[in-house]
Formats: sequence, C-alpha cells, structure tokens
Amino acid sequence: MADTLPPIADLTFEKALAELEQIVGRLERGDVPLAESIAIYERGEALKQRCETLLKEAEARVEKIRLGGDGRPAGVEPLDGA
Repeated sequence: MADTLPPIADLTFEKALAELEQIVGRLERGDVPLAESIAIYERGEALKQRCETLLKEAEARVEKIRLGGDGRPAGVEPLDGA
C-alpha cells in the first residue's frame, strides 16, 4: 500500500485531509486486517500532522495581514518577514 502512495510532505492540505478521511472510514468499518490497520493508522497520524502543520502555516500568514484604519486590509507582510 505505502509503495504507491505519494510522500506525505508533497500533499496539499486538501489531499492530505481527503486521504485521512478515507483512512478513518476504513478503520471505522473494521474490515481491514490488523497488520494493515496498524500501517494505515500510522499513515493517518502522519497525515494528521501534515494537516496541522499546513493549518498553522496558513494561520501565521493570515495573522500577517495588516488592517487599515477603515478595517480593510492595508497590505500583507511576507510570512518570513522579508
């Protein structure tokens, strides 16, 4: 199974979340052999971490948006402060 799957680090948030949802569905159905359950659970944990990381990065970027006096965005600072 893991041989045909893309590396987690290459996945977008949406793709990682979709795969995680598929894994949860398979585990909830309970029709997966124990050894495979463990393997997909481990991938699910890694996918969850990827989603959390991407969300934190997005939150950090949103926080960089400065608001003008009228409450409208006045500009955006790069995430790295450059």
